[in-house]
Amino acid sequence: MRHVIRAHLKADVENKLKKRQNEVNRKRTGGSLDIEREWRNARKTHPLQVVLATLKGMMGVRERCMYCLDSHGTDIEHFWPKMPYPEKMFVWPNLLLCCAECGRFKGSRFPLSDDDQPLLVNPTVENPWQHLDFDPITGNMVARFDVQVNDWSPKGLKTVEVLQLDRREALASGYRKTFMRLSALVEQYLATGTPTATDLITELWEGDDHGLLNWCFFGSGQTMPPFGTLRANHPQAWAESIAALEMLVNP
Repeated sequence: MRHVIRAHLKADVENKLKKRQNEVNRKRTGGSLDIEREWRNARKTHPLQVVLATLKGMMGVRERCMYCLDSHGTDIEHFWPKMPYPEKMFVWPNLLLCCAECGRFKGSRFPLSDDDQPLLVNPTVENPWQHLDFDPITGNMVARFDVQVNDWSPKGLKTVEVLQLDRREALASGYRKTFMRLSALVEQYLATGTPTATDLITELWEGDDHGLLNWCFFGSGQTMPPFGTLRANHPQAWAESIAALEMLVNP
């Protein structure tokens, strides 16, 4: 996963979304709201086509799913599901891009904490790696262990469970290949020592299909070879890499 910067919608598109949301709220109050029909009809309109195009643009040329970063994002996803939360159906910050598989796993599942806060990671709101960890051996994403509270991240646990991030063989294969690619680039840097840290980060960023650089440089990966070796033996290059990545993966 990767933190995704939310783009701004044009004022006229956002205004049309607000009008649709007001109409949904009115129908809901009057008891005449058909959620699926309302959404199906809206998806055919120009404003929702703009929304989908904007979400895809937020994910770059490959238009990857915001949840898994492995598959092509094909449709608009409601972070707070439109059923049972129709009051968020046309709210721009609630709309994400997801693939068919993540959408199927998530569906209307939306676990909440005791104080009614989401227990799923929203990649447009937070850094997913604050709650998730990566197993380079299996390629699975797992919950992050928080040493400060001596327990697993509740949000990490639920995100892994709902999206089945530790049980999808094809997904794990993609993450593992990306990790091996990034590792090879660092190993090549360590062997030659000729490229600058800027060159290294550029190559790593271009090769990071799954948002793993945050884990490699800021998470558990920084203690593992070859990233731990880079950190220990080339502290200046490590510091320059951290500074460059801060602007890319932790905006």
